[in-house]
Amino acid sequence: MAAERRRRAGGGLSGLLLRIREEGKDSIPEHPYLYETDVKISLVSGSCKSPVERFWNGSSAMYILQKATHNEESDSMEESRPDDAVYAPELLPKESPGLLALSVGRAKQLISLYTMVQNPNMTYLGISDLAVLPPLWVRCDGSDPQHTCWIGAEPLKAGNKVTGVNIYMVSCDGPTADKTRFANLEELKKEHKIRHHSSVVTTKGFAQYELIAAAAIEDTIAESESNIYVDITWNGVDKILETPPLVSAATLNIALESGDPRSPVFQLYRELQFLLALAEGLKTGVTEWPEPSESESALKLVQEFLTDLKEKLDGDCASGNKSEREKIKCGTAAVDSCIKSIFGERGDLDFTEQLWCKMKGVSSYQELIDCFTLVIKSLELGEIQPWIHQGSSSFLSQLIQQSYHGKMEDVPLSDITPIQMLLEIGLEKMKKDYVSFFIGKSRSSLLFQDYFISTSVDLQEQVHRVQKLHHMLEIIVSCTGLLQFRHENLFPLTQICMQYYKENPLNEKHVFQLPIRPTLVKKFYQNDNPEIWKVEISSGHGQKEVKTTWQISTNAPVEHGTANNSGLFSDSTVNGSSEDRLYFITMTQCSQVQFT
Repeated sequence: MAAERRRRAGGGLSGLLLRIREEGKDSIPEHPYLYETDVKISLVSGSCKSPVERFWNGSSAMYILQKATHNEESDSMEESRPDDAVYAPELLPKESPGLLALSVGRAKQLISLYTMVQNPNMTYLGISDLAVLPPLWVRCDGSDPQHTCWIGAEPLKAGNKVTGVNIYMVSCDGPTADKTRFANLEELKKEHKIRHHSSVVTTKGFAQYELIAAAAIEDTIAESESNIYVDITWNGVDKILETPPLVSAATLNIALESGDPRSPVFQLYRELQFLLALAEGLKTGVTEWPEPSESESALKLVQEFLTDLKEKLDGDCASGNKSEREKIKCGTAAVDSCIKSIFGERGDLDFTEQLWCKMKGVSSYQELIDCFTLVIKSLELGEIQPWIHQGSSSFLSQLIQQSYHGKMEDVPLSDITPIQMLLEIGLEKMKKDYVSFFIGKSRSSLLFQDYFISTSVDLQEQVHRVQKLHHMLEIIVSCTGLLQFRHENLFPLTQICMQYYKENPLNEKHVFQLPIRPTLVKKFYQNDNPEIWKVEISSGHGQKEVKTTWQISTNAPVEHGTANNSGLFSDSTVNGSSEDRLYFITMTQCSQVQFT
């Protein structure tokens, strides 16, 4: 009777897993499926973030099993489910209560059934389709003495045939600052050899250090995702928590959100935000204007600017020419003194760019009209003969070119026309600012610059591409100012950013990766505690390879469970090397079941 129940349970699980796999071929199902009465099964795409990425480096799609939650109305549905499984979005509460884990005993049953239905020798099950199923992982509640938090199973394949299954047991403890609870490397190696009957093992180390974090301080953006950290790997580990040798392989990981008030290019970011507000106003008809300046209004600045140009045309202001130019240059850089050496001031601003510097503080639609009315009147009367860059394509530039010949078309300053005029001159000015940096300072190839400054796309897309340029600037400035990167490091980083943004939309959560030498950043981590430190002990080759992994991490390695908040210290201070950090301890053990 027990064997028959097991056969039926295995058949039901196999049928459901096959159905989920088939329905997930074109797109991953949005809703989970119910197995029996207590297990929820979801299919996670190989392109999505894996919930087990810290323990398993597979890249394929996988099944994730966890405890099902039922509302009171689901009881009647359980009676009608076919083959012990129903498609069950209705069985889940509308508001998920969190990730619920199964008991370790139940998880082992499910892994056993999965292994059974993958075994081609189990012909008595009557399963006609023995196609290889994706790996399966079960969330566990840690109720056993080992505190098991995940159990996984991964098929071993030879062509289209399953030859065995890798079983993974992941246990988690902590957080703790007690280093006596840390493992001994020699004991780990000895246990691995005994468990897997191997005489030779190899070790590989991994460490992750946080270099620059977005600290939670007053008056800064809450919950910023910005961070710069380095991943380091090396072969031949001598002891637990050893500092990576300088011959290691290292990768710099940069995830940076724009808009941090502490950034040296924050003023430039604010200028970009006004550009975005104009673009949004052009699209929706509603523009969010900046608060009026406590100093001089945009209208007054424009009046003074035009008066200066008139006097200059009359030859009355030669002595004041240089002073005004320097004033404009300083305002244009839009960065504080600590970054001027990085983001150079442009001294070649034409009339429209200088006008943007005056008008970027305009605080109302009426003030915008008043400013352009003054400019157009001065052009019509021939009071000014401003210089503009060759190739400038804005509507205002066209009017200026017409004024050279004493004939200008009528400009109705109404509806969206003045907003579009200001947006155009702002776009041209900011494009030149960014290009000046990327060509002049980082000496980047023009290969991708044409994409970012192209005028063959509409204004909204041009603004979107300028946003990309700003995000790249924030990244380069951070690595220059904080990590003291030089050209030989900035150049490949810039190319990586440009290549990504030529092919993808703006994504400030994207992690840009740059291979580096550990010596480049060692001073930032050599006396610091790692965020993650891991040793991998392995034996065997190919599909016979088995691994034991021991790891500590400041963040909880699992999403489910009752772990405390991560990244804590036992002392109130947070910097330096003397604090005892709280670490979660994770052990992943692998065993193999061979079918042949």
